[in-house]
Amino acid sequence: MNTGRNYEKTYLCRSYTRLFTLTRTVLMTTEEFLQKLDEIISERHMLQHPFYIMWNEGALTVDMLREYAKEYYHQVHLFPTYVSATHANCDDMEVRQMLLENLIEEEHGPDNHPELWLRFGGALGVSREEMKERRYLPHTRESVRILKELAGRKNAYEGLAALYAYESQIPEISTTKIAGLKKFYDLDTKDALEFFAVHEHADEIHRTVTREALVRMCETDEQKQAALDSAREAADAFNLLLDGVYNTWCTEKAALN
Repeated sequence: MNTGRNYEKTYLCRSYTRLFTLTRTVLMTTEEFLQKLDEIISERHMLQHPFYIMWNEGALTVDMLREYAKEYYHQVHLFPTYVSATHANCDDMEVRQMLLENLIEEEHGPDNHPELWLRFGGALGVSREEMKERRYLPHTRESVRILKELAGRKNAYEGLAALYAYESQIPEISTTKIAGLKKFYDLDTKDALEFFAVHEHADEIHRTVTREALVRMCETDEQKQAALDSAREAADAFNLLLDGVYNTWCTEKAALN
C-alpha cells in the first residue's frame, strides 16, 4: 500500500498549498499600491508647506517671491534632465515614448519651461542674470542632488515614481499660484502666469499617464515598494527646497502673524 509515501506526498501538497496561500495574502494589489502612493504624496503635498500657505494667503512680500523665483529656477532648469535620465534607463518602449513627449514639452522651442520661468522672474523684477548666476542655498542644492540620483537609478520605475511625486501635485499648485498672483500681487500678465497655466493643464495628462506607467512597470512587491520609497524621497526633496526659502526669508514675518 505504501501508505507512508502517500502520507508524505499529501503532507507536502498541503504545505505547498499553505505556502502559496500565505504568499498570495501578502502580495500588494494594484489598488493598495496606488493608495499607498497617494497617501505618501498627500502627507507631503507642497500646498501644505508654510511657504505656499503664505502665498495663498497673500502673506509673502514681493521680495520673498523674488528670492523664491531665483532659487526655484535651479529646479526648473534641471527638471528636464530628470525626465531624460529616467528615459535613458527605461526598457519599455511605450513608457519611453511617453517620457520623450514630456521631455519635448519641457525643453523644445522658444517657449520651453525654463524660459517661461525666466519670464515669470522678469514679471517680478528679477533679471535673467540674477536667475542664472544665483548662488543657491544648501537646501536647494541637496534637493537637486537627491532628485538627480533618483532619476538616474537603473530601475526606471524608481525615476518614474520620483517624477510622479512632483507632477501629480502641480495642477492644483498651479491653480492656486495663479489665483494668488492675481489677487494679492496684481500680476495678471502672460509672462507672469504662463508657466503655471501650462503646467495647470499639461501635468494633468502627465499625472494620468505616469500613474498608468507605474502600474505597468511595477509588477512585484519589491518593485512597488521601491517605487513608493522613491516617491517618498522625491516628495521630501521638493519640500526641502521650500524649507530653505521659508527658513531663510519668511520665518520672521510668519512669527509676527
